[in-house]
Amino acid sequence: MSDAPWYQTFFGEDYLRIYDFLTPERTEREVEGIVSLLALPAGSAILDLCCGHGRHAIALAKRGYRVTGLDLSEVFLQHAQSESEAQGVQVRWVHGDMRNIPFENEFDAVINIFTAFGYLENEDEDQVVLRQIQKALKPGGLFLLETKNREWLMRNLDPSEVIRYENGLIVLEERDFDLLTDICNVKVTMLHPDGNRREYSHAARMYTLRDYVHMLATAGLQIQAYYGGLDGSKLSLSSSRLVVIASRPV
Repeated sequence: MSDAPWYQTFFGEDYLRIYDFLTPERTEREVEGIVSLLALPAGSAILDLCCGHGRHAIALAKRGYRVTGLDLSEVFLQHAQSESEAQGVQVRWVHGDMRNIPFENEFDAVINIFTAFGYLENEDEDQVVLRQIQKALKPGGLFLLETKNREWLMRNLDPSEVIRYENGLIVLEERDFDLLTDICNVKVTMLHPDGNRREYSHAARMYTLRDYVHMLATAGLQIQAYYGGLDGSKLSLSSSRLVVIASRPV
């Protein structure tokens, strides 16, 4: 087993096989929500932090935004580069850690989508990320975070799930929520039709809305709004997603 943190090993080709439900149609709906909630004019500069294989960054670039995508996974960035070239759109792809964003006063907005926050070893490291986001934003710039709603997760956590794919792949997910650390741990076992077996794990620290408000303020960001999803719905205990929008003061 590798001693590397899970977030350095999980985001590769197998991830793309498991998460095949991230369809272009879903991405388009999510980007519609991002554009509506940010309400930025075309030509605005947006950083997609933890951009993955570029599905949001490319769609935003096609809408006329100047987009930068930053991610730690070189595999994902290679996919993103190939797809942006295939679609004929310009995106600046950057390989890097979200704790060290190499930009200052540059972006009208930073987005962090699909529970890409809370991965790191402790709360202090997560706070570093928020300070980096504040630094990267222009004065008046917006930060949009989209993640799981902790309150919904606590009520609906399924300890295990078996997912069967049309190509014969079987994926078993085993989930546990640590009440002491507020971390949701997931063990993923992939069973291929040829008998090949692979195991991964991933984890995310689940913060409450109140936690986010405090952490954002500590980082110099002011809460502007919160929702139960990118569709702008009202946040409630039955909302599976949480969207928080904050701004860097002018």
